[in-house]
Amino acid sequence: MNKPVAHPTFVLQLSCEDRPGIVAAITARLADLGTNIAESSQYRDPASNRFFMRIAFAATLGSAAAIEDGLRPVVQRFNMETTLLDRKRRPKMAIMVSKFDHAMLHLLYQIRVGWLDAEVVAIISNHDDSRETAEWVGVPYHLLPVDKYTKRQQEESVLSVVEATGADLVVLARYMQVFSDDLASRLFGKVINIHHSFLPSFKGARPYHQAFEHGVKLIGATAHYVTADLDEGPIIEQETERVWHGMSAEDFVAAGRDIESRVLARAVKRHLEGRVMLNGRRTVVFA
Repeated sequence: MNKPVAHPTFVLQLSCEDRPGIVAAITARLADLGTNIAESSQYRDPASNRFFMRIAFAATLGSAAAIEDGLRPVVQRFNMETTLLDRKRRPKMAIMVSKFDHAMLHLLYQIRVGWLDAEVVAIISNHDDSRETAEWVGVPYHLLPVDKYTKRQQEESVLSVVEATGADLVVLARYMQVFSDDLASRLFGKVINIHHSFLPSFKGARPYHQAFEHGVKLIGATAHYVTADLDEGPIIEQETERVWHGMSAEDFVAAGRDIESRVLARAVKRHLEGRVMLNGRRTVVFA
């Protein structure tokens, strides 16, 4: 009888210039370290000749530090950039929200039922609307109001919460404030945002109503990493849905809320599972 494959306890992400022997070298070294590979995905970007790989594996012996030490000869040989995720450690997540809480509520539900594996360590808001929700789920609530005169101080407070809680990921679940270039740079690669996919059209308030007035036939949402360029960070996940002339503006809003919630949750899940790798202004997302 075949022995079942152990549940993967680590995820290795690696990228480097493509050349022969990468897969053979890394998998052989993992075998030498006594690991059992459960999942492997790879991609070569022909434009940059860069190679990307994600390997999920079980390791009955050894810590993350021991595995990193064991992989070092191969990493140095191919000049790899690597990240090793220890799946035994539950990732910590901070959620930022303003007044519209649908995306946040969906994340909290998916965590409660176990589809998302994360611990929410803080809910941060510039309004007090979600305090009751935070109290209900037992998560510390940080009310940090902001205006153009207090933005710098407020962002320092945001960063203090992130650092004090040890948050691995910050999720902007309809947080309706623009990060400064400084904060976006300091948290690069660990902040995911969600927005409707009408941009650059229909900017500002009530975008779904604007779309309704222009007779739009497709609505959608985009989840992406936050960068200093507003709403132009590397995209992780998108979805669209067809709408029609018989729908009201409120129907557009309802459909948009639903899409935004689903897209954000999928993007967060893929990030937490180490399935997303940055490739310049784009991402490599392994299924």
